[in-house]
Amino acid sequence: MGWESWWTGPLGFCAGLLIAVVTAPVGVSGAVFLLPVQLSVLGVPSPAVTPTNLLFNVVAGPGALLRYRRSGQLAGPLARLLVAGTVPGVVAGAVIRVFALPGPTVFRLLVAAFLLPLGSWLCLRTLRPSRRPAAPEPSRAALSALALGVGVVGGIYGVGGGSLIGPILVGRGLPVAVVAPAALAATFITSIVGAATYALLSLLAPGDIAPVWSLGLLCGLGGLIGGYLGARLQPRLPEKALRLLLGGLAVAVAGLYLVQGLGRG
Repeated sequence: MGWESWWTGPLGFCAGLLIAVVTAPVGVSGAVFLLPVQLSVLGVPSPAVTPTNLLFNVVAGPGALLRYRRSGQLAGPLARLLVAGTVPGVVAGAVIRVFALPGPTVFRLLVAAFLLPLGSWLCLRTLRPSRRPAAPEPSRAALSALALGVGVVGGIYGVGGGSLIGPILVGRGLPVAVVAPAALAATFITSIVGAATYALLSLLAPGDIAPVWSLGLLCGLGGLIGGYLGARLQPRLPEKALRLLLGGLAVAVAGLYLVQGLGRG
């Protein structure tokens, strides 16, 4: 396997660090963009790549969260609402991933179908803002329902859910500075739950379900450092640039998965 080679550890550490520096300012853990590296470069088997990504989130998350906590950006109810919805969703998503979507081709196409329209919508909304009055903030019930649905996708995808709900909330007009810390907090908590769920499922189902522990930890250590540095960068970046970065990253990964999925379909 590719992940058993001597160079995969240092490469995983560097990839985790660099990706987290770019993604932490917009509330994305980095696992969403580490996934192509694990699948296409490091050769991590599917579905083991999903819990390995969740392990990355668990190790890398405290770096950015520590910085956001020091700046007071974790105050408020948004993080609690996201966690309450995504935790049960990520458990359901893990079960679906193991028993219903084991193939990497379906996995890539599912991710592309979700991220491509979402990222495109966010970029267009940023470049051409609507002249209509801003939409009201979602209600608590709407946030919980949205978080539950995104948590299911996150459990399948291996990003905990918080990284996917961030672009949706930013697209509705919420400031990145408010959404990013809450999304990362939800990602961190749900990744702990998701990783534990996959560990239990590995005892019940055949195949490569348990995470690649050494690789997940090394990627996570890189993400721990990179996330802290990225969170420090956020106040220095304009809101428009952050929105375009978030949407552009989503479109780029969706395009990559679409090409890979159709090429192997």
